[in-house]
Amino acid sequence: MTWEIFNAIGTIAFAISGAIVALEEDYDILGVYVLGMVTAFGGGTTRNLLIGVPVSEIWDQGPLFMMAIFIITIVFLFPSGALKHWGRWGTFTDAIGLSTFAILGAMHATEMNHPLSAIIMAALLTGSGGGIIRDLLAGRKPSVLREDIYGAWAMLAGLLIGIDLVNQTWGLYLLFVAVVTLRMLTVKYGWKLPHRQFTDQKKAHM
Repeated sequence: MTWEIFNAIGTIAFAISGAIVALEEDYDILGVYVLGMVTAFGGGTTRNLLIGVPVSEIWDQGPLFMMAIFIITIVFLFPSGALKHWGRWGTFTDAIGLSTFAILGAMHATEMNHPLSAIIMAALLTGSGGGIIRDLLAGRKPSVLREDIYGAWAMLAGLLIGIDLVNQTWGLYLLFVAVVTLRMLTVKYGWKLPHRQFTDQKKAHM
């Protein structure tokens, strides 16, 4: 049941996120569906490639596919005026998708008895893989690869599950809330990872 709940929450959140990004980039209806679907299922597909699960398993998720299509349709038909206020809610749903899929990725790798490094990477790629593909298709720089703290929270979830610090159902839900909260605090307070502006330094020496 925990698997199913997390999977449903993550799929809905990322389907909304992908559809909204497509609308922001003025994509047509096909582009909205494509971005919504790849955001919702891209992370799981990437994870399967990493940990050795047949990629074809993605096609066994018929109910989730139908649910994603339904959600994307609602977003596409939603009044434009209401979507103007999306910035705040878009970040929230993206945080929910990140948290749920990071936990799912770590749980999946753990059940397959993979080492800690693989569990952490499974959490990272499942939580942010769909968002990376979405951003690339939308012509944006992927958030996870910039200084914004995004993928680090997914890796933290993978670490806690991988070292068996979080293993009970209540602990997983608590971890879900924690990752969502940390992601929202990152956005609110502008927390960033260390980075170097190589371009500016290069210009300064010219």
